[in-house]
Amino acid sequence: MSTVMVAKKARRKWENLPGKNTFCCDGRVMMARQKGVFYLTLFLIVGTCALFFVFECPYLAVNLSPAIPAVGAVLFLFVVAMLFRTSFSDPGVLPRALPEEATFIEMEIEAANGNVPPGQRPPPRIRNVQINNQIVKLKYCYTCKIFRPPRASHCSICDNCVDRFDHHCPWVGNCVGKRNYRYFYLFTLSLSLLTIFIFAFDIVHMVMRSVDSGFVVVCFFTLWSVVGLTGFHTYLISLNQTTNEDIKGSWSGKNRVQNPYSHRNLIKNCCEVLCGPVHPSVLDRRGLTLEGLSGSANPTAAIKHVSKNKNPEVQPMKTKAEHSPEEHAPGFTKHDITPSTAGITSLEKSPASSEKEVESPTPKDLPPQSPSDNTNSNQDKENTY
Repeated sequence: MSTVMVAKKARRKWENLPGKNTFCCDGRVMMARQKGVFYLTLFLIVGTCALFFVFECPYLAVNLSPAIPAVGAVLFLFVVAMLFRTSFSDPGVLPRALPEEATFIEMEIEAANGNVPPGQRPPPRIRNVQINNQIVKLKYCYTCKIFRPPRASHCSICDNCVDRFDHHCPWVGNCVGKRNYRYFYLFTLSLSLLTIFIFAFDIVHMVMRSVDSGFVVVCFFTLWSVVGLTGFHTYLISLNQTTNEDIKGSWSGKNRVQNPYSHRNLIKNCCEVLCGPVHPSVLDRRGLTLEGLSGSANPTAAIKHVSKNKNPEVQPMKTKAEHSPEEHAPGFTKHDITPSTAGITSLEKSPASSEKEVESPTPKDLPPQSPSDNTNSNQDKENTY
């Protein structure tokens, strides 16, 4: 009789995650699917610094100070490190609801809203929570089937809900959210310092040699854009706001609603955004999931396959001792047979003794015995049992 065994294969959770993200290095690197602008950003940074180190630094190191190339190299490495940290990390993606959770939430919403007459628009799916004595609305995401936490929003490019969503930045090839915003700000700040450093010493080089260079014009426009971006995000950090909230006017405008997340203090707001703890990822993208696979009709091969995978869920096969004739012998019950290994081994080693016990004559065939003989026979039976 052939048996069918079911084995389970372990896979990483990032392989089954929804959304439009790209994963590399076995789920350690998480980026958006559109990464072309990120490569352009990396090329511009590396190319500009390469021109500076090749054409400017040799003259400046000899005539001014050899510390100029060293400081430029440190700034360059820090900029690249912050760029990779922002681009390759989880920005704070929220997991989608499971089918059972989505069904339960839909039932709760229908019970709260009641039956909507046909032709009428159902009321918006909103929940109210209180934060710092102020009511904040939690909106329902029809894609992720969850009520988004405060300050979270759904990114249409990555197709994920991101906690404390700031914006989707194509220059870094990723969303900017709760888990990588500080690294994004440090990237823009260090890039501004690097641009100022290159621009300043390029002018010094021109003055010392009294030549004109078009490289200064390129550095000027780069400096203007990067410093402006850094100043804008410094303003947002001082108010504890996000770019999404500033564009939508969530805490300004006609309603005059105050920002419930602001501490009304510049230093406290900056410390919360830049110096607070880094929240762990809730995706567990490198965790393991088990997927069922149809097994072989050969039980020996299936057991070998499962033993290699060390699967503890396989049921042990019955041995011959469990089907021995003693299980159905008169005077025995299921509780009389112990499943110990020693008992099974002794039964397998002495089959003759078990046959003698089964084939022993009944009391009807024996001649009448005296009371003393009966006592001895009872003791022998107890010893046998």
